[in-house]
Order: sequence, then C-alpha cells, then structure tokens
Amino acid sequence: MAPQRNAGANAEAELPEYAGHYRLESPLGSGGMGVVHLARSTSGLRLAVKVVHAEFARDPEFRGRFRQEVRAARKVSGAFTAPVVDADPEAERPWMATLFIPGPTLAEHVKRNGPMDSAQLRRLTAGLAEALRDIHRVGVVHRDLKPSNVLLAEDGPKVIDFGISRPKDSELRTETGKLIGTPPFMAPEQFRRPREVGPSADLFALGSVLVHAATGRGPFDSESPYVVAYQVVHDEPDLTGVPDDLAPLVRRCLAKEPDDRPSPDELMRELRSVAASYDTRAFIPAQRTGTDGSPHAHPGTGPDPDSGTGPDPADSATGPDSGSGPRSGPGPDRGHDSPPGPESEPGAAEGAGQPAARRRSGRTLLGAGALGLAVLGTLLWARPPGDGTPEPSPGRSAARPSSAGAGAWEAAPFKEAGTPQCSFGAGRLLCALTGRVFALDADDGDLVWQRAVARTARSGPPVVSGGLVQPWLNRSRGLEALDPASGKPVWRQDAVEYSRLGRAGGTLLLVRDDGTVTGVDGASGGTVWSHRIPGHATPSFDSFPGDPLAYATSTSEDGTSTRITAVDPRTGEVRWDARLTGTLKPVGTTGGSAVLASLDAVYRDTEALVRYTPGTREVRRVALSVPLERSHGTVHGGVAYLTGSGGRLVAVDMGALHRLWSLETGAARSSSPVADGRHVYVTASDGRLLAVDARAGRLVGQTAPRLGDADRVAAALPGPVVADGRVHASAPDGTVFAVDARDPAGW
Repeated sequence: MAPQRNAGANAEAELPEYAGHYRLESPLGSGGMGVVHLARSTSGLRLAVKVVHAEFARDPEFRGRFRQEVRAARKVSGAFTAPVVDADPEAERPWMATLFIPGPTLAEHVKRNGPMDSAQLRRLTAGLAEALRDIHRVGVVHRDLKPSNVLLAEDGPKVIDFGISRPKDSELRTETGKLIGTPPFMAPEQFRRPREVGPSADLFALGSVLVHAATGRGPFDSESPYVVAYQVVHDEPDLTGVPDDLAPLVRRCLAKEPDDRPSPDELMRELRSVAASYDTRAFIPAQRTGTDGSPHAHPGTGPDPDSGTGPDPADSATGPDSGSGPRSGPGPDRGHDSPPGPESEPGAAEGAGQPAARRRSGRTLLGAGALGLAVLGTLLWARPPGDGTPEPSPGRSAARPSSAGAGAWEAAPFKEAGTPQCSFGAGRLLCALTGRVFALDADDGDLVWQRAVARTARSGPPVVSGGLVQPWLNRSRGLEALDPASGKPVWRQDAVEYSRLGRAGGTLLLVRDDGTVTGVDGASGGTVWSHRIPGHATPSFDSFPGDPLAYATSTSEDGTSTRITAVDPRTGEVRWDARLTGTLKPVGTTGGSAVLASLDAVYRDTEALVRYTPGTREVRRVALSVPLERSHGTVHGGVAYLTGSGGRLVAVDMGALHRLWSLETGAARSSSPVADGRHVYVTASDGRLLAVDARAGRLVGQTAPRLGDADRVAAALPGPVVADGRVHASAPDGTVFAVDARDPAGW
C-alpha cells in the first residue's frame, strides 16, 4: 500500500503505512497534534490509530505528555470508552490504537437530528454518569467533556479524548497562566484555580453537555470565549428548553462550587427517582444512510457546534481523540478541536469517586462497544455466621441447568450477594464467601456442605493440601483443616504467632513476624521443619501447579533488587538462590526457569517479564510495549499470560522471548488468567467469564454479566477454575456457574 496522503490541518504530506503491526488504511481526520487513521490488525480487527505529527514527535516535552495520555487511556479503558488495544509512545512517530467505534459524536447527532427528547436525554445522562463514575474511580479527571468528545455507540455513549486529562499520580503540572479545556464546557474552578481541578469539574461539564443535547446550545453562550469564561464564573445558566424533569439535576451539575455538585452515583440515584421506567437501550434513533442504503460509519464534516471554528474531520466515529481512542489531537493546542482562546495544557487531576456497580444484563459479544466495568472498591463483608450456624444436610441443592453447553449449570447457594472465591479439589468445587466455606458438586452444582469459619484479612479460595480443605489463616482464630467429604474439622492449630501462610504441595508454610518459617504437614497438622530462610526477613511464598518447589521472595527497600529462593517445602532445604535486579514478582515456571514480572518501583506497573534459569544463572528480559497496571499472570506451556486493569491481556512466549499477541478484552478489571492450552480464561468484575483463543489472541466467547443488585464487589476477583471439561466461575451476585470448556462460542 502506498503511503497515505492527507490534506488536513497540520498533516504531513506523506503518512506511514504501518503503526506497529497495524496497517493504516485511510485517514479519518487530523487534529492539532496527530492524524487518526482507520486501521486493521493482522486478524482483521478494525482500529482507530492516532499517529503523532513528526514535529511533535521530536519534542521531548510532548513525548512526556503523550506517555501521560497513554497512561490515562489505559486507566479508563473499558465499557464507557474506546478500549486501548496497543500503543508505542517511544516509537519514532508515537502512536496509539483503540477499537474503532461506529457511531456519530453527540455534536454531530444534535447537528443532524436536532435536540434530544426527554427519554433520550435520560439515557444519555445515565450513560455519561456511569462513564464519569468509572473514569473518576481510577483517579482520572477528564477536564474536556464536551459534545464532540461523546460518541453515541449502539450500546450507549462513549467518552473519548483524554489528551488533557491527568491521573492523580502524574508528575506533569499545569503551567501558570494556562487554562485547561474548552471554555463553553469548563467549570468555574478551571478558570479560577486550574491547579485544583478535581472530579466535580467533569460534573459541571456534564451539565453543559446535557443542555447542548437538549437545546442545541450551551448554558453559557457567546461567540467570545472570554465572555463565556465570565458567564461561567459569575452568571446563572440558561436552562430554557431543558425538560422540566431533568432541569433540577442539570442545575445541580452547574453549581458554581464543586462541593454543591452531585457525584455520578448520586446523579444515577436521582435519575432513577425521576423516571423509574427509564431503560438503557440504544438511544440513536436511526443511522443515516447513503445513496446505497448502507449506514454511514462516520458523521458528516459540517461545522462542529461546540467548537465554533468550522469542520473537524476527526469528529468521525473512530474512538477517542487521544486517551480512550485516537480521534484528532492528543490534548493541548488541538487545532480544530478547540475554540479560539486560552491555550490548553495538561495539568492536575484528583482522586476517584465512590465505588458502585453497573447494572446491565444480556449477552453481548465484545467488539466496538464491549461491556466492561472498572471497579476499584473494596468488598465490604457482611457479618459472618457464628460457629454455631446450622449446617445443611448433604445434597441440598440450589443449582439449575444452564444452556451454556453440555454439563453446564449455575447455582446461588446463599441469599447474600458477594463473589465466592473457588478452587477445585477432592472432586469438588470448594468456595469461600463472607465467613463461610462450602463445597459444591462439580457435576451439577448441588450444595454438599457448608461451614462457618473465621473471616480472614486475606481473600482467597480454600485449597486442598494433604487431602484436606485448608481455608486461609486467621491469626486470632487459628488454622483448621476440613474433611472434603463433610466439611467437619480434622485438626486445628493455634496461629497467633504467624502473619503469613503459603502452600506448596501437601505442606503449609507458616511465617512468623520474626521471619521464622514453619513447615506443617497438611494431612496431620504436625510440624515438619522450622527455621529461617537465609536472606529473607519475612518472606512471602509462591507455588505453581506442577512445580514441587516453593519460591520465597523479598524486595529491597529501595526496589532496586529482589532476592528469590527456591525451597523444598517438605524439608525446608534451599534448592537455589539468586538476587536479581529490579522489583520482581513470580508469575510461574517453565522448563526449569522462573518467570517473574518486573515492576516499576514507584507505580508497580508491570514493565517486562524476566526469565531466570538457575542452572546457568542466565537472565533474559522481554519488555512490554505498554506497562500493565495491577497485573496478574500465569504460565502455561511456556507462554506467560498477563492481565492488567483496563482489560488488556498479553501473551509472551518465554522460550522464544517475544510477545505473541495483545488483546483488549473490554473488561476494565479482570482476574488472574487461567490457561488450558486451547483457551485463556478470565473473569470480569461484572461477573462475565471470557474465553480467548490461546494461539490467535481472539475473544471466542463470554457469558452474560451477573452483577445482580449488589453495589459492592470483591477487592480481589477470583480466577476461573478449569476441571473435568468445564470452566467454573463465580460472580458478584453470589452465583457459581459452570460452562462447557469445549464450546465458548455457545456460552
């Protein structure tokens, strides 16, 4: 393909043919900082790829801003944004790729079809409130929400363009005298105190966006951005034409003081009280068609109502301008995307909003409008039943058949919501939930037994060690081992002197505060050995399926090195020991080598994978193109699979030492991955189970969300459990379910 040409503003005459592995097919538009292209991945997935103008690629300060943009985009990538697929801010021409989202911007929709009616406005309000809730809860403030930065996709609005947003942990600062945003949609504090802008500024912008959607104009209207700025700070908004049932909510959003504005959660609650019958169906009345009758994927190029500067070709249906998906410019001085007036620069952002759960049901295949949920709250456990809670007789069942393949079932053993943490052992599914341990028949989901146990500070499933079920350690109540057939205790041990618990094979590894490690036989509870591990003050242990060793790790205080020691859990003998550079976290083992995630010492993002071979002391490193936040990993068949917040799933061949594929799943928060050779499975925070082809990196199936009515979700998402041809998973509504591992497409 010949290099693309573009006559857009500030565009280069000759544009590249590829960005990374993605073939650029045609320009979609140009902004002040980059050109957005329609592109395709090797597998044929349509993407929107923004490539930075060459002049800015040579500017170190801009590169820093673009790196910040990618970081912000990763944080918010999910259901309400265009998911980031890949990016390379260090390339000769920095670029970022997101899923292509067909659909007009809100600006285009109003321009073509006129103001929205009351029902459409309620659905728009709900969708944008959900979007801001998820954006804020990961510590990002958008600061430039406006009609041209809202895409109307079939499954709801998507907020785009995070070019001037900033995560709270950013090192970038607002320069004195420079303003952030687009004046008609800026909050008063953005003019008065730009360094103190927080999440409430986005709620003010939301009010302005809703007035535009309802009337075709803003609440503060003037051709001069300076007059608009005065009106925003001093005048009352003009809400003429806003439906009476929504006007009070909009007025609250447009309050002059940040503390007087509602949070996204409050907005959604009030919206439900305004109209209990509101639904979340797509609010786009109809796709405009061309002369051939086919729907236009891109909106027209007439003047943008919220820019005041004329056409913006980058307002097409491509995904975000910069953060959540590239559209026109990445942020400051975006040319066509901003009205004349104060210069826009990246600056301060503030903390996240309150956690809440998104309620949505139905089955949807991931694509341009993938479901996702960015949940960063901590599970608020209910009071557990006491030790005297009656136990049901075996065979009591709460299971029912499911249509998701042969042998599929789903069960809700208890009334309270919460995500059960499950594992497989002794032929049963063993789960923990709110102070209970219980067993389900793996074939049909029948409840076999339950037992009240002490709550623990650490969340995780019970496992089988020494043939017995071992719940997590509780220092005040001790450690007990249960009979997998009945749930009755077989042995108990006092644990007040222990602070950590590890498991490897049939041995429990109990760690005292002074660093002494005691090996306990899982079958009898007897002490096998007890001593310190050389070089470790208070080690933490990891173990992996198929590997008989346990791995003790300790990181230096400054994060510059990590000591890893392989220990035989049956004897406590050290098999090998190494001190490696960097902050490292074990992920798995393969072919006698240890695989570790290399973390940034400050943010603890996974930047690379490290393979250490103890026989030769060889250290090999595979860098990730974009760091993964809050990553989880596993190794299967020599391939490491990593998930991170924002929904990214990465596969790296640790033998050949290169990345195999990277996929944006749309699950803004997901569990540790589980692989079986054919597929990689993860659970999402809304209760979905996703299956990805392990070779091709394609999503091949997912279940429906199971969020239920709960507003609280687990801090640690449980990974799926693969056993006997089924994949078992659990959800925030308290459901445990099984699906046919052979047919993910039928889920």
